[in-house]
Amino acid sequence: MLIGLPKEIKNNEYRVGLTPASVRELIHHGHQVLVQSGAGADIGLSDDQYQAADATLAQDAAQVFAAADMIVKVKEPQPAECVMLRQGQILYTYLHLAPDPEQTAALIKSGAVCIAYETITGPGGGLPLLAPMSEVAGRMAVQAGAAHLEKSKGGRGVLLGGVPGVSAAHVVILGAGVVGTNALQVAVGMGARVTVLDKNVDRLRALDLVFGNRISTLYSTAHSVEAAVLDADLVIGGVLIPGAAAPKLVTRSMVSRMKPGAVVVDVAIDQGGCFETSHATTHAEPTFVVDGVVHYCVTNMPGAVARTSTFALNNATIGHALALADKGWQQALRDNPNLKNGLNVANGQVTYEAVANALGYAYINPDTLLG
Repeated sequence: MLIGLPKEIKNNEYRVGLTPASVRELIHHGHQVLVQSGAGADIGLSDDQYQAADATLAQDAAQVFAAADMIVKVKEPQPAECVMLRQGQILYTYLHLAPDPEQTAALIKSGAVCIAYETITGPGGGLPLLAPMSEVAGRMAVQAGAAHLEKSKGGRGVLLGGVPGVSAAHVVILGAGVVGTNALQVAVGMGARVTVLDKNVDRLRALDLVFGNRISTLYSTAHSVEAAVLDADLVIGGVLIPGAAAPKLVTRSMVSRMKPGAVVVDVAIDQGGCFETSHATTHAEPTFVVDGVVHYCVTNMPGAVARTSTFALNNATIGHALALADKGWQQALRDNPNLKNGLNVANGQVTYEAVANALGYAYINPDTLLG
C-alpha cells in the first residue's frame, strides 16, 4: 500500500501524523510512504530523516492525496483537503465529527473510508488513541488557565498556588477521566485548591485514595456543578461521550454568575464543548470573554507542544496503521472490533451511531460494508 503523509494546515498545528520511525515500520512491512516536503520540519523532523527512513518526498499536498491509498494525519481534514479525498481512499486521523456538520458532509461526498482515532477502543475499554492527547491537553489546561488568570490577560489576578498567608486559587475539574486526572495532577502540584466532579463514584474513590485530603471529590449533579463553578477561579471541562457531542454541563446563566475574571478551559471543545458559552478558538487567538469570564477553547491544544505530542500520538497510532496497510481496511476491521469502532464514514455513509444521531443522518452498521 502507498501511505501518504501531508503537512498539517490547521492554524498553528505543527504535529505530524508519522515520525521517521513510524515510516520505517511501514516500509519494513513492505509498504511505500510518500511524505510532503517539510511535513515535520517545524518540530525538528527533517526531510533528510524521512528520506533516511526510505520515504519518498512530494512537493505538495496535492501529490500526496492524488497518489496515496491511505492518508495519515493528525487533525481533521480542512476544506481544501476534503476536496482532494477520493472514493475508497482511507483517511486515518482525528475527526471529531459530531459537532462539525460541514466536515461530515464533505467526507460523505468524498466517498473516502474515514477512520477516527478518537473512537477506536481498547481491548479493556477506553480510548487508547485519544488518551495520549488527552494526557497532554489535561496538563496543558492547568498551564493555560494559570496564565490567563493573570490580570494582564484578563483574569482575576490570582496566583494558582497562592503564597503563605494568601489563599490558593480554587480549580474545579469537570470529569475525572484522562483529561481530568492529568489536570488534577498538575493543579495539585502547583498548590491549587482542587475539586473534581464525576458521575463515576468508583473513579472518585480511586482519586481519593491517591490524593486524599489534597483534593475534594463531588458526585456530579446540576446542583453540585453549579455550586462548584460559582466558587471557582478556574474551571476545566474534560467530559467526554465517545464520538458524540459533549454535554453542556455549565449553562450561560452559571457563567454570568461566576467570579469576574474567572477562567474556563474547555478541553471538550473538539466535541462541541461542555460550556454553553464556548466556541472554538485557535492558538493565534485563544480566548474570548463572556460576562467577564475568560474562555480558552483551543481545539488543538496539544499542537502547542507539537514534538512531545507527535511522538506520544505515534506510539498509539502506528499499530492500527500497520494493520490497515497490511490487511486492507475491510479485513483489518473484520479482525479487530476495536478498530472497527473507529469507522465513522465510509463510501458516502455514516457508520458511527453517535455521529448519525447528532447530525441527523441514517446510521449504517459498519458490518454491512465489510463483506
